[in-house]
Amino acid sequence: MFSRRNFLWGSSAAALVALRPDARAQQGAPMASPGSVPPAIAALPDLSGQARPFTNDERLARIERARQLMVENKVDAIILSNNATSSVYFANIRFGGSERFWALVIPAKAKPFVVCPAFEEDRARELLESGPFGKDTEILTWQEDENPFALTVKGLKDRGIAAGTVGLDENMKFIFADSLAKAGPGLHFVSALPVTAGCRMIKDQHELDCIALACRATLLVYRAVYQSLQEGMMTRDVRRLIQAGYQKVGFEGEASLNIGEFTASPHGSIQPQTIREGTILMLDDGCSVEGYTSDITRTFVLGKATDKMKSVFDVVKKAQSAALAAAKPGVALASVDAAARRVIVDAGYGPGFKYFTHRVGHGMGMDMHEWSYLVKNNMFGWELNPALRPNMVFSDEPGVYIRCEFGVRLEDDMHVTENGAELFTPQSPSLEDPFGNVE
Repeated sequence: MFSRRNFLWGSSAAALVALRPDARAQQGAPMASPGSVPPAIAALPDLSGQARPFTNDERLARIERARQLMVENKVDAIILSNNATSSVYFANIRFGGSERFWALVIPAKAKPFVVCPAFEEDRARELLESGPFGKDTEILTWQEDENPFALTVKGLKDRGIAAGTVGLDENMKFIFADSLAKAGPGLHFVSALPVTAGCRMIKDQHELDCIALACRATLLVYRAVYQSLQEGMMTRDVRRLIQAGYQKVGFEGEASLNIGEFTASPHGSIQPQTIREGTILMLDDGCSVEGYTSDITRTFVLGKATDKMKSVFDVVKKAQSAALAAAKPGVALASVDAAARRVIVDAGYGPGFKYFTHRVGHGMGMDMHEWSYLVKNNMFGWELNPALRPNMVFSDEPGVYIRCEFGVRLEDDMHVTENGAELFTPQSPSLEDPFGNVE
């Protein structure tokens, strides 16, 4: 899947070891037998019918917006290559990554074209046929002993762009970008971010609906997994539960589970881990609905939490609420992080990034991490003094990580409204009741 936390899970011993019932089993949740699907997983609803595919008319509107941004930013064309997510956003095509150069070129004032290896032309036409450009899109092909970058520059010249500014997808391989620059010395190559991010970071209602559905599906799967956990299970066993849960709700998803001292590292460990009563567990990641992702973390305890665990949880929850309250249109990105960090530092877990070791949030959409980023000196921003705007979507995920002991992170996803911000999912009530009355 898409996750940045797709770790190796556990060892190769037998599955679903149940040493003794845990708190959920004692409260009435039946125990799972080896190879069976626990009742909580089996009861999950199929949500896939609630997802609506994006139409070609919606993508054509995105392309028109991109062209407006090209004019505003004095960019004559953008080039999206190989595995660019933006090529899916605009044209519903992903060419695949390899050393062979593919490109979708969208000029500001001319028809788009595609560059691909000659032996891939039929596949390119198949990919294009159902998209907004249709079967009439020009495809420029190159043989294995020819230069695809010179061909791309020629395609631009044929559309009146012999000189000017061309935006390149931010994730384009250096060798591709460098080769284009050598093939087109009369062109000025820049980042396409003002166009690609300028379009993608502001969501429309359909995009928000997809993210909201992904968040709901993730939280339902998490709750079912939580209700199915037993002491003695290992991380690999929990991964099977997660996979079964997402199969039931009808979306592709995954999650990482980290236990005990491994929760003190924000992205955990590849080490095999075993669930023990009284130990903190951290479940993190999400799923994808029509290409749009969720990213949710729940931290909880099997059995009884210690007073210190409860205290840290309360601090982190207050920090999450502070970030949410600070998020409003026109507010600087850095101030949202500062609001959450202030709560954590004032509680004694400071200074700076000592215990709260990462930013409070990242933009979200088709990629789990997108522009912009809720932190001072916003890393990948291209605007001066970046500020929140309505219909941006972010994670809200403060944490406190105490090395060699445990960590607590609470993560929900939020969208910026006209007057503030709202979470897609309810906050976690407590370590011992992490899901409350989730529906």
